[in-house]
Amino acid sequence: MTPDVIHCTPDTPLRDVARLMSDHHVHAVYVFDDPLEMWGLVSDLDLIAALPVLDERTAGTMAVTPLLTVTKDERLDRAAQVMSESANAHLAVVDELTGRPAGVLSTLDVAGAVAADHVDPRH
Repeated sequence: MTPDVIHCTPDTPLRDVARLMSDHHVHAVYVFDDPLEMWGLVSDLDLIAALPVLDERTAGTMAVTPLLTVTKDERLDRAAQVMSESANAHLAVVDELTGRPAGVLSTLDVAGAVAADHVDPRH
């Protein structure tokens, strides 16, 4: 999991979302209103899909909703199953106790965990 919680509001222009991704070297940005009403997630693939009309779209119009989430304690194989079944490369990771975002889990994070010889993909 990437523990950074990079976020924007639903009215953020997609070009600014791209800037956030580039500046923070992430592939997905949370979209939520204050006070922290979880809303969605915009990925780099969402940006690519919107390129022809990038300047006409906002984070809110492109965000994957409802937000696909797993908890910090979720088993890796279960998170991978959610990704596979939803055809989504990113999941929002939330703290089970607070409901607040804790990070983002990507397919690259899963690959890194599986590649580590000492990590059991079921955990």
